[in-house]
Amino acid sequence: MLIDIKDIYKIYNEGTEREVRALDGVSLQIDRGEFVAIVGQSGSGKSTLMNVLGLLDIPTYGDYHLDGLDVTGLTDKQQAHTRNKEIGFIFQGYNLLPALSAYENVELPLIYQGVRPSKRREQVQDALERVSLWERKDHKPTEMSGGQQQRVAIARAIATHSPMILADEPTGALDSRTGQHVLQILQRLYKEGTTVILITHDNGIAATAPRVVRLSDGKIVSDSTQEVDWL
Repeated sequence: MLIDIKDIYKIYNEGTEREVRALDGVSLQIDRGEFVAIVGQSGSGKSTLMNVLGLLDIPTYGDYHLDGLDVTGLTDKQQAHTRNKEIGFIFQGYNLLPALSAYENVELPLIYQGVRPSKRREQVQDALERVSLWERKDHKPTEMSGGQQQRVAIARAIATHSPMILADEPTGALDSRTGQHVLQILQRLYKEGTTVILITHDNGIAATAPRVVRLSDGKIVSDSTQEVDWL
């Protein structure tokens, strides 16, 4: 099992009149190699859950084991190391560094991982070729369309060979055709064995995932599997 969270709470202003339970006793297990959509409207807790799963935020209470490792008690440095090793992120806003080229944006997490230069080039080239952007490797984000920037972000996420991809509204800033292309890339990664967790408010996007977890008011209200027609 890749992800195992039990009774996770994320509480703001605990014990006051302004207390907010962004996550209210969430338990969830995700096996390695699954494609799961986590769905909910604004305020449902899905972004908070993504931040907890991605080691970007610490739960107030509860247990989280990632690939067998209890990550809730790790130091900030240990969490950062685990995050860089285990998780690739794709964000709605791309989160590319504007001063760096596509190549350099994809290379950056590999530098943090300590990958040697020759191996870095091999992994960067492979990742950019997989999203059909190797020929744009020297372009900066401002010289690329939104869809191209998102594909660079996907290349950055997969270059590290992380076992899990966390995609937060990855098509939210894209037109429908470009969004479908991004989903096709994620589906291909899933077929190759990568665990894909897709955070979305859109039921149409969620329909592309074999498993759908629905959140409301910080709680899981349904967890179901479905037959999917690949785009």
